[in-house]
Amino acid sequence: MAGTRHHDYHILPPDIAPLVTTIGAFTFTSGMVLFMHKLPGGHFVPWLGMAVLLASMFMWFSKIIKEAHAGDHTPVVQLHQRYGMILFIASEVMFFVGWFWAFFDFSLF
Repeated sequence: MAGTRHHDYHILPPDIAPLVTTIGAFTFTSGMVLFMHKLPGGHFVPWLGMAVLLASMFMWFSKIIKEAHAGDHTPVVQLHQRYGMILFIASEVMFFVGWFWAFFDFSLF
């Protein structure tokens, strides 16, 4: 039957939240450029971009909570979400270690 699952993974339906987040981030960074160069719209556009970003975060996180309450986060999905967060934190640690290593190497030599 169509719609029955034969696996433990959660396949996401198409969503507009990533596009809205991208537009909000672009609007915010463009507004900050306008603000830093004291151009027209510099006091309005960053706040508009921040509002779009906050709205998209609310939209995205509420969908994640709805998926969790619907039972879409099986034990396999939860395990992979943990692995993803661990790998993200490890990549951030490695990035900052590399950044400070380069800084100290440059400052010593």
